[in-house]
Amino acid sequence: MPLQKILFKPGVNKENTRYTTEGGWYEADKVRFRQGNPEVIGGWEPFSMATFLGVCRSLWNWVTLGGDNLIGVGTNLKFYINQGGVYYDVTPIRASSTINANPFVATNGSSTITVTDTSHGAITGDFVTFSGATGLGGNITAAVLNAEYQITVLTANTYTFTASATANATDAAGAGGGSAVVAAYQISVGPAIPVPLVGWGAGAWGSPPPVAPPSTVGTWGYGLTSTSSLRIWNQINYGQDLVYGPRTGAIYYWEANNGVSTRGVLLSSLGGTVSFTNASPTVVTSTVLFTEGAALQFSGASLPTGVSAAVTYFVFEADGLTFKLIDNAGNLINTTSSGTGAVSLIVDVPTAVNTFTVSDTSRFIITFGANDYGSSILDPMLIRWCGQDDAFNWTPTATNQAGSIRLSQGSEIITVVQSRQEIVVFTDSALYSLQYLGPPFVWAPQLLGDNISIISPKAAIIASGVVYWMGVDKFYVYDGRVQTLNCDLRRYVFSDINLSQSLQVFSGTNEGFNEVWWFYCSTNSSVVNRYVIYNYVEKIWYYGTLERTAWLDSGLQSFPIAAKFDSSTTTGRLINHESGINDNTTGTAVALDAYISSAEFDIDDGNNFAFVWRILPDLTFGNSTNSPTAAAPAVTMTLFGLANSGSGTTSSANGTVTKGSTYVITEEFTGQINTRIRGRQMIFKIGSNQINTAWQLGSPRIDIRKDGRR
Repeated sequence: MPLQKILFKPGVNKENTRYTTEGGWYEADKVRFRQGNPEVIGGWEPFSMATFLGVCRSLWNWVTLGGDNLIGVGTNLKFYINQGGVYYDVTPIRASSTINANPFVATNGSSTITVTDTSHGAITGDFVTFSGATGLGGNITAAVLNAEYQITVLTANTYTFTASATANATDAAGAGGGSAVVAAYQISVGPAIPVPLVGWGAGAWGSPPPVAPPSTVGTWGYGLTSTSSLRIWNQINYGQDLVYGPRTGAIYYWEANNGVSTRGVLLSSLGGTVSFTNASPTVVTSTVLFTEGAALQFSGASLPTGVSAAVTYFVFEADGLTFKLIDNAGNLINTTSSGTGAVSLIVDVPTAVNTFTVSDTSRFIITFGANDYGSSILDPMLIRWCGQDDAFNWTPTATNQAGSIRLSQGSEIITVVQSRQEIVVFTDSALYSLQYLGPPFVWAPQLLGDNISIISPKAAIIASGVVYWMGVDKFYVYDGRVQTLNCDLRRYVFSDINLSQSLQVFSGTNEGFNEVWWFYCSTNSSVVNRYVIYNYVEKIWYYGTLERTAWLDSGLQSFPIAAKFDSSTTTGRLINHESGINDNTTGTAVALDAYISSAEFDIDDGNNFAFVWRILPDLTFGNSTNSPTAAAPAVTMTLFGLANSGSGTTSSANGTVTKGSTYVITEEFTGQINTRIRGRQMIFKIGSNQINTAWQLGSPRIDIRKDGRR
């Protein structure tokens, strides 16, 4: 027979047997398709050599009015803002105060320091920064103590940390540190990986609501849920500032004008200072702009007579930075003296939130799954929003657009995706469209579909105006209609996925290649180690292996960015993808182990054995480079022969295709590969595992002929 081209349909299909999938590709790793032809994916290099603490699960990129390109990095231990490749710790402070006198106790020959702080409220792994401490007299100096440490909790009143120096006998003589030690505790850390349901009642009967009351979690009849057992940060810019917070936690606000070295604070604490006139009614002058109906509480030693601390008042007749006050009965507040103070609390700002977003044009902060007005318990189906362009006003009145609404389909809002004219809201069993209508309804939901699923809060993404997401057993698409997304890898993915680690699943887009990526844990892994890709232009699928924990597309960056965790150092690093052609994560180039292999093919439906004696390659080495200190870029082409489709490989033949040393008009490479292989069915494979090697397969040919029937 004459030479025969080896041409296979684009995409990888594992929904049927390898023989049934004849004419297509069946296995792959680190390979994508360009106009139907497979090629090795782009390499990756460090975004910067700096590292951060913990496992990153959230990335967000925005640019300030001053032109600073910032990336928010949320890990299970900290929250950072990256500027110019440097990570700045902006983790909010939970509590800061003077603790017990002489709180430090050291042991001779040990770097472990025991701290006494009555009712500290911390958990093991939390971070605390000490200030105002005096040294213990020996190696444990004031400079050693006045630093940040991660702690191990012993009791409700004591914990330990490992100091940067080893104590001597003088340090161990007794408790020390002085009477002015201030401990600033950062908000508590979260788990790095989900913990599966445990304990009696962890099954269906007696299961808790999505957020069980703290007093009942873990008690009889309540299983310990894994809903919030993974630290997932929500973050989005509000203008040039950033609103962020951990899932099920409060909302924090970081102001760009304060600089990257300043921590974020509770949104509810940003009320500023006020002064009161001695009048009936009193007129309040504020440093922060409040709109009509805002609910406030005040504090300070100089509050005027007639205004009490920790009592809720409402803004009335607001005029710029001045306003009057009314109480909850609608009575104007009179004072008999002037005074000053601070807004200690902006009342009704949600204190427990599953997720949130900022509407693009109308500038509402909208929370999804939040505590209701006057309650501290998270309602997982409640949507609440602030006044328009007013992050400080969450109390609904006739003169503002703050409000709330509760969804009915499902038991918990999982996540949201903002589209062009709507916010797509996912519950655990339904899909809603949330649209802005203006007063009096403001925001109104519309049910788009029910009886759907979503596997995790990070499993949905928008690409080219279409929303894609991963369910618990299939993929979905919303393009105006909710539909199942046909997947040629559905059985492969969902038969080898660790559902106990489903909260780790996350998605991302690679817009430059028209791709949507999903990362997940394989069956025997507790860390993300697999990816599956849908190319929405060519409508094909492919997959591979890769350890990443978060993804950010290249909208404001030169390359897509991913986060990688190093368990040996417990630190993470950001990595530029599609940069270079090697794995250069650590600064030392390592080859990408990339390959793709076909389904089985034969002659005359396998009626005859086939004999192949040579392969004529056709490929391009693209951006591959020849280096004087390394071998020339090369790929290996392999043919596997099978006696029949169920026999397994009975013979194989392979050869190396090497890039030529020059490039003029067309690629130069090995002219032909001599083989001697016989089989009723055959499999073709191309792969590479050598640095500086990038390739795209064209239309190789094989010299094949019939060779008997047995």
